[in-house]
Amino acid sequence: MYLRKAAKQINNWLNKSEIIIIYGARQVGKTTLVKMILKTHSDSVLLNCENPNVLSTLESRDLSAINALFSGKKIIALDEAQTIPDIGSILKLIYDEMPQYKLIATGSSSFDLLNQLGEPLTGRNVKFRIFPLSISELSDKNGWLWTLDNLNMLLVFGNYPGVVDLAVNQKVQKLTELSTDYLFKDVFAYEKIKNPTIIRKLIKALAMQVGSQVSTNELSNLLGISRQLVDIYIDLLEKSFIIFSLESFSSNMRNEIKKSRKYFFYDNGILNSVIGNFNLILNRNDTGTLWENFCIAERLKFNHNNNRFANLYFWRTYDGAEIDLIEEVNGELKAFEFKMGIKRKISIPSSFSLKYGVDKLTVITPNNLQLLIN
Repeated sequence: MYLRKAAKQINNWLNKSEIIIIYGARQVGKTTLVKMILKTHSDSVLLNCENPNVLSTLESRDLSAINALFSGKKIIALDEAQTIPDIGSILKLIYDEMPQYKLIATGSSSFDLLNQLGEPLTGRNVKFRIFPLSISELSDKNGWLWTLDNLNMLLVFGNYPGVVDLAVNQKVQKLTELSTDYLFKDVFAYEKIKNPTIIRKLIKALAMQVGSQVSTNELSNLLGISRQLVDIYIDLLEKSFIIFSLESFSSNMRNEIKKSRKYFFYDNGILNSVIGNFNLILNRNDTGTLWENFCIAERLKFNHNNNRFANLYFWRTYDGAEIDLIEEVNGELKAFEFKMGIKRKISIPSSFSLKYGVDKLTVITPNNLQLLIN
């Protein structure tokens, strides 16, 4: 069992009145995290909202029935809370009318759970987002040497808690199961998804373009759907925590590329499963792409887990100068380049340095990976 970075932060909120919301993609370890937290609290209970009796009792809004369901415990964790229609107003009712209970709710889908929690719980909740395991969390349990020794495996099979410790053949089986319908269950259930095949084709198209600028017009032509529908589907994939995007960084220099996006996967294992390639690093020609996806996802997790409010971008000019990642924190810029190996010295593009006053380019390789989480 891995100790998640969010655990300490969540524990700090247990003695406060706010409802704790824990959300993220399916299978990233939300339920395991809650069980770990509740293990040291005998006055707690974990209720699965997919259980028909739990669902019907909460839907009834009958306070006496809800009180009986909670069995006299003080800390009440509602797992898969997004399965209950209008869960936001139900949680508000319990919060307002039954203040003796401390509520925790977990959910796998942001456009489902968080939309329902919006207005009803304004000022009544605190949210924690959970990602696949970070290299910091892996190293906390296994040691930094383990992370370095297993880096090539992580680049191929990713960091999902239920995958990382499996044998190779089991990793492939588990990731295949995840990347078929299970991980995309929330997306497919969305009322506007008429043809799940289109979503699968879109995911694969995005996976084949990781690290490259994506044209929604080209995707529209490829899939035979409108550009507006492409945008809707991509938005759903982002809200279900499968992919995330970087915007281009620009301050209107004439030759900077503007209004462009790159898409990345939160987990390399899901990326490789989508493209159907579990070959090991030595047998691949896309190692640069895998390394870039891995590093950018890790930097995103590092910032989030350490409460660093950072904006992430890529930068490129029309004449080919580029930087893989620009990080902006409190108006200060930091530039990163990601390379599996370095054959020559890499310097920050002079046009960027002159314009933005950033002289240092941090080049991340497997030999200095620790710089990514500092």
